[in-house]
Amino acid sequence: MTDPRVHEDLVATLEEAREFGWGEPADYLRDVQRRDHDALAAAVCTTDGEVVGAGQHDRTFALQSVSKAFTYAVALQECGLDRVLAFIGVEPSGEAFNELSQLDDGRPFNPLINAGAIMAQGLVPGDTLEEREQLLLERYSALAGDDLQVSEEVLRAEQVRADRNFALAHMLASSGMLTYDPHEVVQGYLRQCSVEVTTGQLAVMGATFASGGRNPVTGERVFEERVVQQTLSVMLTCGMYDASGSWVTQVGLPAKSGVSGAMLGVVPGSLGLATWSPRLDSHGNSIRGVELFRRLSDRWDLHVLRHREPLSQAGDDGATTH
Repeated sequence: MTDPRVHEDLVATLEEAREFGWGEPADYLRDVQRRDHDALAAAVCTTDGEVVGAGQHDRTFALQSVSKAFTYAVALQECGLDRVLAFIGVEPSGEAFNELSQLDDGRPFNPLINAGAIMAQGLVPGDTLEEREQLLLERYSALAGDDLQVSEEVLRAEQVRADRNFALAHMLASSGMLTYDPHEVVQGYLRQCSVEVTTGQLAVMGATFASGGRNPVTGERVFEERVVQQTLSVMLTCGMYDASGSWVTQVGLPAKSGVSGAMLGVVPGSLGLATWSPRLDSHGNSIRGVELFRRLSDRWDLHVLRHREPLSQAGDDGATTH
């Protein structure tokens, strides 16, 4: 049973992070109705399958770029590591997430910037866009242990702002990387970004990674362990865009952010942690989300390069640790 102080810590940390109220939400949210730009939520799912939430944890939001990690895992599962590495690198770019840049051999730097995510979408097997979308939705839903769907409202808002992503897809096509029509691949990418979740569902998705690919709530194996290892490795080094170095030193978790304000972190063998707060910093990361993760990493001793104890135990100072 999860220590009851986990919920207390989540609530307390949410209130601490609420003070960080600056930043602006992503442009697409201006076109999406009924969205609270000051919403704040967090949830934890342990590898025992227990879910604890705080704040507006039942509200839905778009995965946006958090979906990049999941699609990369699907591509690895379906195509194998060697084939995926032939099309997508694993190096931090040090540039903005939507930069028009490639490695010397034409590959995107990594799968967690837009160019790499579009390439990963182009590796998902299927004869039609609909077949590829169905495969991704099935895998996303298996990760969450719940039925997930694309928000058509979010998708429409994304489609009117897609010029940069079309440019990235054509850049990849000009290098001979894409096997599908660039416009079709971008449509698939926008649809994966528009899948909606709650923080509770996202925490379960993270806990499935923390469990080596087996959903701790349903017991279903979604990914092989080697797929999860590769995905988490890239999340650790590249998941927070050009702030990834600061993230590793300050928080120290494999993670991925999205411009909806979503953030996902994974502690292998222990838990998935999800937060949602729409106001963003200059890197495109949730301001309150980063602060939540930083404080919880310290409070629970989560840094993967630091000694730590099980979540059910408390440290000598009474703080809950994992």
